[in-house]
Amino acid sequence: MNRQCISAPNAPVALGPYSHANRAGNFVFCSGQLGIDPRTGSLAKGVKAQASQALQNLASVLDASGCSPADVVKTTIFLKDIRDFAAVNEIYGDFFRKDFPARSAFQVAALPKDALVEIEVIAYKEGM
Repeated sequence: MNRQCISAPNAPVALGPYSHANRAGNFVFCSGQLGIDPRTGSLAKGVKAQASQALQNLASVLDASGCSPADVVKTTIFLKDIRDFAAVNEIYGDFFRKDFPARSAFQVAALPKDALVEIEVIAYKEGM
């Protein structure tokens, strides 16, 4: 199986030495995305805005890999405060509308840039 690094031109620049995503066979493993506006480099204000921007960033990464949100099979949500779960869940439910991916969500001690939420996904698409 070959591996291909994916760079998404419409997603924020990586904050470290990592790829936006890696394709391995029919799977695409997306690095976690923060709620950073790719045009300004600024973190969105508030957990809902950060969750929405993080999901938009993931959509850009998925698009660059030849996938879409409909191809996502697993998500992981990292929260600075687990009490924000319901607010993030509301945004998440608007982004993934049916056949929801499997998901884990948990509180972490801290996130890069003092973000409130980070989301990563794994997608699967036949024939890639």
